[in-house]
Amino acid sequence: MQFIHRADAGRRLAEALRHLKGDNPVVLGLPRGGIPVAFEVAQALGAPLDVIVVRKLGVPYHRELGFGAIGEGGVRVISEDIARRSGVGEEDLAAVERAEEAVLARQAQKFREGRARVDPAGRTVIVVDDGIATGATAAAACEVVRAMGAARVVLAVPVAPPDAVARLRTAADEVVCLSTPRAFSAVGEWYQDFSQTPDEEVVDLLARAAAGSASPSETGVETEVEVEAGGVALAGDLALPEGAGAVVMFAHGSGSSRRSPRNRAVAAALNRAGLGTLLFDLLTPAEEGDRANVFAIEVLAGRLADATRWLRSRESLRVGYFGASTGAAAALWAAADEDSRIGAIVSRGGRPDLAAPRLAGVRAPTLLIVGGRDTLVVDLNRQAQQEMRRCENRLEIVPGATHLFEEPGALDEVADLARDWFARHL
Repeated sequence: MQFIHRADAGRRLAEALRHLKGDNPVVLGLPRGGIPVAFEVAQALGAPLDVIVVRKLGVPYHRELGFGAIGEGGVRVISEDIARRSGVGEEDLAAVERAEEAVLARQAQKFREGRARVDPAGRTVIVVDDGIATGATAAAACEVVRAMGAARVVLAVPVAPPDAVARLRTAADEVVCLSTPRAFSAVGEWYQDFSQTPDEEVVDLLARAAAGSASPSETGVETEVEVEAGGVALAGDLALPEGAGAVVMFAHGSGSSRRSPRNRAVAAALNRAGLGTLLFDLLTPAEEGDRANVFAIEVLAGRLADATRWLRSRESLRVGYFGASTGAAAALWAAADEDSRIGAIVSRGGRPDLAAPRLAGVRAPTLLIVGGRDTLVVDLNRQAQQEMRRCENRLEIVPGATHLFEEPGALDEVADLARDWFARHL
């Protein structure tokens, strides 16, 4: 079994956990990758969501040997036997614990932004991660949750090796795992998109869950739509804040979809600024299986242009494009049409070189955002600027950021830059 991304895994996992809905459970996600999975589970079960911050305690000079784990609220799960047999003095072990306590406190504060921790005492607690390799962290989380007073502990993951699942049955009262492949080397091989989950996404999902606004669709801002383009029906999410005068269409990059956490984070920032957004899949699920389709830029651009006409037939709004990676090439290609009437374009980590034959025809004001450490793409964008002679354009380099803008604060800067560009030109 392979998952498209963490949100897809979370929705599938939620179905396997439906039997717990009547238990009034609490859902706790392990940071960072476990949170997008846990978010979907919590929404499906109507359960509160929180992060479970756990720090394993490793013996000094032999850190892979754990002598315990700590959690919030002063919870300690210590193996006195391992600590004693390690031959390390009590002061050194205590120093490890103090250092990990400091890290734990910083992480909890950062992810919750000052909100109170959800108390699991006396509750059925579902501990969620995006997958398990060895199971050490998951086991520690289950032990910490039990020490916090949970009445029942359920460990839920999309994928794990069979031996790890067998070991974890002693740490949890119930283990729910959708797939236990014998040929297992890494969690990421079972996902089409296993890019890192940025801190900003964790913070956003936890805040949305705490505010009771699971998704824009549940607040009436976002609507699921079926976009007609290129002779196929494409799934999409259209968000139109009250009074929106423009809408930004997202063209996703290679291996991504409308569920892209990075693009959804940018879309949320645009929605907060009063801009509408349309996130939709340029490829059908069947087409996504063929990697070559991701680089069929002319075909993708044609679908984007068709989707733009579809949108304009429904809404009388100015339109902008936000493209990521190969999706940026599709956006630039489509915008070069004489009748495109696109008001502005933003490219995040884009590959404008893939739209080279059409760059000279782009007339919409274009902002190119690239990570400072993504040196090859920086060069490609600089070269593209020389070709885009008919439009206002600017290159913004985010210092220290790599291609996916996973570094702390990097995606926030992308969202701010995009918001300001669209606000100015749309």
